[in-house]
Amino acid sequence: MSGSNRTILFGPFVLIPERWSLMEGSKPVRIGSRALEILLALVERSGKLVGKDELRARVWPETFVEESNLKVNVAALRRTLGDGRGGVRYIETVSGRGYRFVSPVQILGDDAATHNDAPARLRAHNLPIPATRVLGRGQASDAILSMCEGARLVTVVGAAGIGKTTVALAVAARMAETIEHDVRLVDLAPVTDPALVPSAIAAAIGLTVHSADERSALRMFLRDRRLMLVLDNCEHIIDAAAICVRDILAAAAGVRILATSREALRAEGELVYRLPPLETPPDSHELMAAEALAFPAVELFVERATATLNAFSLDDANAPAVSEICRKLDGVALAIELAATRIDAFQVREILDLLDDRFRMLMGRRDAPGRHQSLSATLDWSHDLLSESERTILRRLAVFAGTFSLESACALAADGDLDRTDLVEGLASLVAKSLLSVDARGAASHYRFLDTTRGYALQKLAEAGERDRLRRRHAENMLDLAAQAEAEWHTRPAPEWIGDHRRQLDDIRLALNWAFTDQHDIPIGVALTAAAIPLWEHLSLVGECRACVERALAHSDDGSLREHDEMKLRMALGTALLHTRGPVPR
Repeated sequence: MSGSNRTILFGPFVLIPERWSLMEGSKPVRIGSRALEILLALVERSGKLVGKDELRARVWPETFVEESNLKVNVAALRRTLGDGRGGVRYIETVSGRGYRFVSPVQILGDDAATHNDAPARLRAHNLPIPATRVLGRGQASDAILSMCEGARLVTVVGAAGIGKTTVALAVAARMAETIEHDVRLVDLAPVTDPALVPSAIAAAIGLTVHSADERSALRMFLRDRRLMLVLDNCEHIIDAAAICVRDILAAAAGVRILATSREALRAEGELVYRLPPLETPPDSHELMAAEALAFPAVELFVERATATLNAFSLDDANAPAVSEICRKLDGVALAIELAATRIDAFQVREILDLLDDRFRMLMGRRDAPGRHQSLSATLDWSHDLLSESERTILRRLAVFAGTFSLESACALAADGDLDRTDLVEGLASLVAKSLLSVDARGAASHYRFLDTTRGYALQKLAEAGERDRLRRRHAENMLDLAAQAEAEWHTRPAPEWIGDHRRQLDDIRLALNWAFTDQHDIPIGVALTAAAIPLWEHLSLVGECRACVERALAHSDDGSLREHDEMKLRMALGTALLHTRGPVPR
């Protein structure tokens, strides 16, 4: 990035190119490198049109990327700046041509005198960059932070979609700035096998395990360290998570743990914070806009609606309807966000009417928890408002357990009824509607579902009768990616190779489970196991590699195993046995 010794001022922000830094007042702003490069390109030519091709050439100088990548990064930049909030505008879209920075800009020649008091570099952590502000959770964050300072295990408990992860990450970010501990996030959502919980924790903290007993290795590694672990999404493997937590806390006095789950871990010394819904206004037709906006649920709706449609504003006429929407959605953050994204297609009163219809249709589901009924209603309703192609893309992509690239999305979802152009546009639309999240920090964007949305979409996949076909496609795609990774190992720098391919691990596990369960496709499972060996080995997942290789060999006694694959499997098994058990006779 060019611009040595410059400080660029606009609104409340300070951009210092030499330091690769964006600050809001004296507070650092987390922003991806691509979005920051786009911001600099726009502010350098404030008031002038910067074309899409020019931006792509600057931000991805040696890489061809789809236009959707640029759109996603500009959208993330707008969210970071709060573009449109309170009527303040920074970036204007010139349809079909590019973007223009419309806020007044001041460029100073030397930043040394004005920013000596900038906060110190944040401590080591792997927390994601927040895409939006955390609204209405100040009291909860303060309470959880206080609990974390007094206890070594705190669990944030609440209903699906209520905002547990958002609050936990906000607390973790504050702790990363103020305490001596490093902070490490462990996302357990993709982990479907309870036995792999120690592996997930080890990977997050940078532990290389050369032992069959990963739990013991974890205890030894953490024994003398000061660390905050954030264990996110524990509910589906809660027993295994609780055992790991118990082992770690017993062995490592300097480790603290903040967990999120739909239920408590029930571990010794655990403090539980039950996250309430966002506060909603009382039922009143006389509620004015200023009064409604004081409630966090309404504030969230307004911010997300404004991000979707810049012209939207809360006024005295629509405030009662917005308040009613928030009440009917029980203050559940995910449900409110999904409702707000439809403001570009419907008036507030129409959204409320559609929501009323959907709620009445679900009144008979008495066997489900109350708040889950509201979330299910919101997801049903949001799904019904999608185009047919968007629905198809949504359910087909739900087969991915973790993050996936545009190319993998095309390999799975593109079919006779959907071409690549349809899929690219549909993917961008699902991101815009908050049904997919995107990580645009690398050379190419990667996508993933919220856990609740993925579960809902998987149900739709089963109802459409496409599950088996898509599972097979998913396994074939993982085989292609694993083979590509195997071929690239000797031609790419190791850190770059690992960074690109380790994200495939959760989906490889899912594909292997499908292939071997009920013998869906043993040849694919065996071939994928052989192709994935370099990934397990270079991520030091020796125990997992041994177990998978033994399973593949056990299922291939019919003579169908290719000699080359058998040689790789037996070599990997011998290596794994040597590292985990020593030179045993086997």
